[in-house]
Amino acid sequence: MIVRIMGEGQVRLADSHLAELNKLDDELLAEMEQGDGPGFRRVLNALLSRVRELGTPLPDASLEPSQLILPSPDATLDEVRDLLSEGGGLIPG
Repeated sequence: MIVRIMGEGQVRLADSHLAELNKLDDELLAEMEQGDGPGFRRVLNALLSRVRELGTPLPDASLEPSQLILPSPDATLDEVRDLLSEGGGLIPG
């Protein structure tokens, strides 16, 4: 699976990591529902860090279709809410 982190680039990520990332995604949704800004920031950074650790960066010149697009590390709670307005989380279940 190709994952894009907005403002950073793309990584190739094995589907076998989705369950782990879904747990972080669920935590992120919970923090958003509570309106907890610091908790939201902590979990968003943890999710993005894990994607970077588990994924293999694609060359900057490569532009593959992304199956998953994640917000940038500096995205606000409201911006991520807008991304999620279609329902569900950031990570497909």
